[in-house]
Amino acid sequence: MAKGRRLIKLLIAALLLALLFGGGIRWVIAGGARSLDMADRLIGSGDGARLLVADQRYGHGTRQYLDIWAPGGVREGDRLPVVVFFYGGGWSSGEREHYGFAGRALAQQGFIVVIPDYRLAPRAQWPDFLQDSAEAVAWTHAHIGALGGDPDRIALMGHSAGAYNAAMLALDPQWLRDAGSDPSVVRGVAGLAGPYDFLPLEKGGSADRAMGKVRPVERTQPIAFARGDAPPMWLATGDADTRVRPRNSQNLAAAIERAGGSAALRLYPGIGHTGIVMALARPFRGRAPVLDDATDFLRGVTGRRIAPAKGIVP
Repeated sequence: MAKGRRLIKLLIAALLLALLFGGGIRWVIAGGARSLDMADRLIGSGDGARLLVADQRYGHGTRQYLDIWAPGGVREGDRLPVVVFFYGGGWSSGEREHYGFAGRALAQQGFIVVIPDYRLAPRAQWPDFLQDSAEAVAWTHAHIGALGGDPDRIALMGHSAGAYNAAMLALDPQWLRDAGSDPSVVRGVAGLAGPYDFLPLEKGGSADRAMGKVRPVERTQPIAFARGDAPPMWLATGDADTRVRPRNSQNLAAAIERAGGSAALRLYPGIGHTGIVMALARPFRGRAPVLDDATDFLRGVTGRRIAPAKGIVP
């Protein structure tokens, strides 16, 4: 039976690779994150990771729920680094249960991974999704210690609109303060193909539908809050991204550096907007080292501070 299951997985892997190099990216995109998560699970990417908590409420709204992924061996009393992952979808679509591939990938790297839902347009408008994102981080800081995570080692990560949410929480302290948390709980941000500098808004586009009524509209732009004392940021994008142009990451990284802050820019050749998040899933990791690069950054910013030895003045 075990050999049969392994054979089936190998055949699925072969099929996925064939699809990948024969228009498979379009096939996965057509099914969205749901198809990507299914492919990731079928190949067996869950080894070494498990869904620790599902459907955890972090607020009172209908979309204020989150899932938590963890390494398979996590135990009570552990203090593992934590990543809060915000999915994309133009602030108008997305479901946390379809992003298990991201939760599994990061949990296998030793992180506790929190994936929250948040309010979406057209029912919600800016700043509803930012307020929800901040409440999810505040809940994580308050409760993750009982679930094997270290509340003093929290980083944020997101793709597309989710990267926007993460960047805004890190750059503008008001959101976490309003959620009753301390902005300093965020140790760093890993952003994948995020929109950070996208004025003027495209009329009728996803950003216009989500935040077009805000005045002044500059309040919606992460680049407007670039500051030297912000948490370190790792901004990744693909040079083939035509949906959220690479200049968004390039401009924000440059603005943070001009302010005296820390921002690393990573440009992946031949990678498009969805390809950069697909690279977190096992069938597509060979396309770009997104998981390895993001993990290196996240481990660095969530590294435990080591107390100096006695008798040594730091």
